[in-house]
Amino acid sequence: MDETMVLMARAHQGDKAARDQLVFDNMGLVWSIVRRFASRGYEMEDLFQIGSIGLMKAIDKFDMTYEVRFSTYAVPMIAGEIKRFLRDDGMIKVSRSVKEMGMKVKNVRENLIGIYGREPTVEEIAKEIGASKEEVAASIEAGAEVESLYKTINVNDDSGLMLMDKIEDRSDSHEQLLNHIVLQKLIGELEEKEKTIIIKRYFENQTQTQVAEALGISQVQVSRLEKKILRRMRERF
Repeated sequence: MDETMVLMARAHQGDKAARDQLVFDNMGLVWSIVRRFASRGYEMEDLFQIGSIGLMKAIDKFDMTYEVRFSTYAVPMIAGEIKRFLRDDGMIKVSRSVKEMGMKVKNVRENLIGIYGREPTVEEIAKEIGASKEEVAASIEAGAEVESLYKTINVNDDSGLMLMDKIEDRSDSHEQLLNHIVLQKLIGELEEKEKTIIIKRYFENQTQTQVAEALGISQVQVSRLEKKILRRMRERF
């Protein structure tokens, strides 16, 4: 049993220190999801606090019998908490037609789950109700269960495939390229130890404990350095 599962078992037994450690170790995961919502007009720190609530819910609800990594399970919980906040705060407007489509999608989804014994794909739902997959996806995203697009299709599949993965990516490739160039520049300006911390935490999804072991320093030092580096990178960005 790895360190995360050991902490998870202790947290589920009421060990607050273990629960706090899990939250601490997964702060990088929360930040990675918060960045998806950077253009919504909210402070990143505020969205981070909302995402952290989703992380804590994921810790409390995680079933250790799932054959899936905790991070795979936690992503839709964190993203869903943020999207629920944005929707309830009036940032996401839902038209009557989308709401009506959402009700149809919900009913068809439940029927197909009964038939297939699994979560249906967007294409299967769209075919059943005679709509496009884009219309179905929009109604799912705007519905009451806002995290459904980020829901893992099969909890027993460690690939972490989500419903949103079934939809064509129409994001602005030029903006993605620009962000990539800026990020490369910011990372390139870091000292070697700082660069190692950022790469291991945000690109290799390692915990602060794992990074500390690799660098031969304490976890507290990693935490302090990480906060300092991120603050400096945000200022330069």
